Amino acid sequence: MIYPIYAYGHPVLRKECEEIEEKDAKLPEILKNMFETMYSANGVGLAAPQVGLSLRLFIVDGTRYAKDYKNSKDPEEQKEYENLKDFKRAFINPIIVEETGDDWAFEEGCLSIPEIRADVKRQEEVTIEYYDENWNLKEETYDGFAARVIQHEYDHIEGVLFTDKISPIKKRLMQRKLTNIKKGNIDAGYKMRFVK
Repeated sequence: MIYPIYAYGHPVLRKECEEIEEKDAKLPEILKNMFETMYSANGVGLAAPQVGLSLRLFIVDGTRYAKDYKNSKDPEEQKEYENLKDFKRAFINPIIVEETGDDWAFEEGCLSIPEIRADVKRQEEVTIEYYDENWNLKEETYDGFAARVIQHEYDHIEGVLFTDKISPIKKRLMQRKLTNIKKGNIDAGYKMRFVK
């Protein structure tokens, strides 16, 4: 089932999410539906609050981006290929243990904020502890694009949006677009739920 994606301005996107109980029988179905929703919207990551669920859960799939780097001779792009070729995960009750490295800017977008993109500075490496879909506890370190996707989705479960990380001037310049999204005056090309 494809969920509607909750748009900028909806209160659920600003809540700090709750942990999931290990015996939650609904979780496998939620994960299946979230992946289906993410793929239908052409996303690389999706957090539970984006589908109206205030849960500490997000999913990622960067595997389709790996092909962009597969045959490159550039060592940095080869590293991105290695990072992304198996980068499909469900992060349940995640905790960022550490963020390290220099801040680097990269243009980000968000399924909840369609048609808006902006440079966001994030640290280059992240270590995260989480449970996978089989409730195995993991601790992994990521860098590059994979780290950025994790940091972006993790922000969602903390009630933070990428627009919170841009300069006030840039945010002011996009205010009309943000207001239009809030009011539902946008066609994202996928199902969305707007503030009534």
